[in-house]
Formats: sequence, structure tokens, C-alpha cells
Amino acid sequence: MGDDGGMLLIEQARKRGRPLVLAHRGASLVAAENTLGAFHAARRMGADGVELDVMRCGSGEVVVFHDEDTIRLCGAPGVVRTLPLEALRARWVAGHACVPTLAEALETIGPEMLVNVELKSPGGSRVLRDDGLAALVAALVARHGATARVVASSFDPLLLARFRRLAPGVATGLLFWKGQARPLREAWAAPLVGVEAVHPEARLLSPERMARWLRRGYAVATWTIDDPDKARRAAGLGVHAIITNDPARVLGALNG
Repeated sequence: MGDDGGMLLIEQARKRGRPLVLAHRGASLVAAENTLGAFHAARRMGADGVELDVMRCGSGEVVVFHDEDTIRLCGAPGVVRTLPLEALRARWVAGHACVPTLAEALETIGPEMLVNVELKSPGGSRVLRDDGLAALVAALVARHGATARVVASSFDPLLLARFRRLAPGVATGLLFWKGQARPLREAWAAPLVGVEAVHPEARLLSPERMARWLRRGYAVATWTIDDPDKARRAAGLGVHAIITNDPARVLGALNG
């Protein structure tokens, strides 16, 4: 499937002799999620890479943040897409960690680790509107020389297609989960978008689905697995990457 960048997860997994371990929002069990501290912790634990979430804030920068609003993580109300960066930074994540930009995250993570950048769609009636996220992320990845170590993923096929046109050398993966309607949870859009990877929720893993995805040449990155036995079962099915909140524990299970 695709170009050399599209084989990123497969090739890296083969080199290690096991699935890649990607820290979900950084090492989010020991540090505030999607913060520079969480990415530092993932590196210390030996993770092969990190998964992070991005959207545009009110002043236009690409920030690393998962939720649409700041209540859960910052304890104060506010809509991320409407807050300027300065105001967003004033809301401390989990009481002690600043909201980073994607540029800062890429600098912190460094050139050795893989980065799964999840593009967050605005959803609802705004899903068809281009807010410029794809173009900005494509430019940032190129500026940081990270084309060969980034996988861009999203639940939104239209957003992924937009990104692929702008950054054809960057690997892309379609996210889906069990609670979606069948066309989405079976990744019927994957060949239409032209992605190189599929990113199923772990509950969707089965020998039959894995055989189908592998037969079609996709890399498979599954989420979110923290249990060692489940990690070993996923590895036995042939997944190429496991996204986890607890990279140290999953690495121990896979290397043991």
C-alpha cells in the first residue's frame, strides 16, 4: 500500500520483532495527558513512539489537546477551538502542565521516536468545513523533517483525504471503534481515502478481520491496550502497533 512512508509501522515492527508500543497521549498514566511531561515520560519508559491529538485553537495555532472543551483537563470551562493560545495556556492541564503546540511537541519528542498525530475533526455540522488543520499539520511535519516518522490518523475520512492531498509522503491511518455504524467500524472508507494503515479499537480485533486487513496490505495499529495478556493476544494476531496508556507494562509483556 502506498509509498515508503506508508510502510512505516510494518517496517519498524519487523525491525523490533514485536508490535511497536505507542504511548497514548504520552505516558498518560504517570503524567498529564498530551503534555510535554507525558512525552518525556514515554521516552524514559522506552516507548517506540507517542500518540497525540491536535486541533486549532482560537488564535490559529495547532495545539495538542484531546477534548473539545477544557473542563475535564483544566477544571475551568472553555472551548479549545475558540480560546486563543495565551488564554488556553493560562488554564493549567491537570493543575500543573501547560498546553503545548504541535511544534513544541515535535521538538520535545525528537527525531528518534515515531509520532501518531490524530487530527481532531470539529464534527457535527462543521465536519465538511475546512478549518485549515490539515494544511497546518502538513506544513509543521515538513518543517520539522518528520515526514518519515509521522503517521497522521483520524476518525474523519474527509479530513484524512484532505491531509493526504497535502502531504502524500506521510503515512495515514483511519481510526474506527465498535460503537460506530457498520460502514465506519468496518473501515469501508479506507480504500476510498487511500490510507496505508487502519487503527481499530481493540474490541474489534479478530482473526478474521486481521486476516482481511493484512491481506489488503494495511498496517494495523490498535488502541487502547494496557493489560499485558491483551497486548500479547494482539501481538499474536499480527498487529503492527499497540497504543497504550502504560508503555512500560506493555513493553514488559511483549519483551518477556
